[in-house]
Amino acid sequence: MLPRDLGPARLNALRPRQSAPTSGWRAAAFRLSGGKWNPGPSAAEERYTDLARRIGNTRLEGPHSVIVGSMKGGVGKTTVSCLLGLCLAEHRGDRVVAVDANPDAGTLADRLVGEEFAAQVTVRDLLAHLDEVETFTDLSKYVHLTRRLQVVASDQEPESSEAFSLSDYESVVRVLSRFAQAIITDLGTGIVHSAAQGGLKHCDSLVIVGTLTQDGASRAQRTLDYLANYRDPAGGLPHRHLVKDAVVVLSGDRWSESIDAEVIRDYFRGRVRAVLELPADRHLASGGPIDLALLQPATRDAVLEISATVADGFYGRDTHGLAAHGFRSSSSHR
Repeated sequence: MLPRDLGPARLNALRPRQSAPTSGWRAAAFRLSGGKWNPGPSAAEERYTDLARRIGNTRLEGPHSVIVGSMKGGVGKTTVSCLLGLCLAEHRGDRVVAVDANPDAGTLADRLVGEEFAAQVTVRDLLAHLDEVETFTDLSKYVHLTRRLQVVASDQEPESSEAFSLSDYESVVRVLSRFAQAIITDLGTGIVHSAAQGGLKHCDSLVIVGTLTQDGASRAQRTLDYLANYRDPAGGLPHRHLVKDAVVVLSGDRWSESIDAEVIRDYFRGRVRAVLELPADRHLASGGPIDLALLQPATRDAVLEISATVADGFYGRDTHGLAAHGFRSSSSHR
């Protein structure tokens, strides 16, 4: 007789099944045998499945802000923002939006939807019609769509871009957070710019981009130093927690024999949650619209790992950003 606190044993007559391979000689052998011989997925397929699961299965309790930035231009911040947004949107079931908050007529939307389309609708159009946005259908008039990623383009007139203020950024993100779960913001180089301060104020996850060069690494270091030591009017250190939990992405676009790359890696490993690298890639180097399918295999793998690592921070961590400041998803989206 079973103890009272135990129910009947659960019946499970299913034999364990090995996943079928989807590529290479393993998949060919599986098909040719009519499924009778299953060599199983390769190590690369298993890694892809694991990374995709980490990206897609990490729950969000509310809107989550990911800020991508650095003090130095030309290190790949916009590229990383685009890749992160595309990969999260591809593997997650909730909505993901990428916002260009670069004060210098940023190119995030150019890299995602093309320069011609990006100029047709910008953040200025959204700001001018905020009161009219009550549903996601209303919002879709003022954002671009590529694959499953929503994109908010920066204003391409430098005078207007400089006028994009903290209050403008907060107004835009307040609307976006009603309909999107993950909001990726490309700050450009304007860490001390008004809109950037708004982004940092509401930041939940921080990604700092540098390079495996002296100038690119030192500027990433200075960015972390600035954020760690920044004091608000009350004398507090509001960004110090972001630095400790940050992800540093080192771009491999530039390389020199005179640089000891391991010194750079070790330094950042001692300061942040994770240090990852994005290999040089001919498709990304072109500067045109980004297509994940055109990346080299090593680059695709790196993008998956970066996205999975960022997604690891979506749940189970202290929230200091959007939700803490009253930003909520609308009930109609749940």
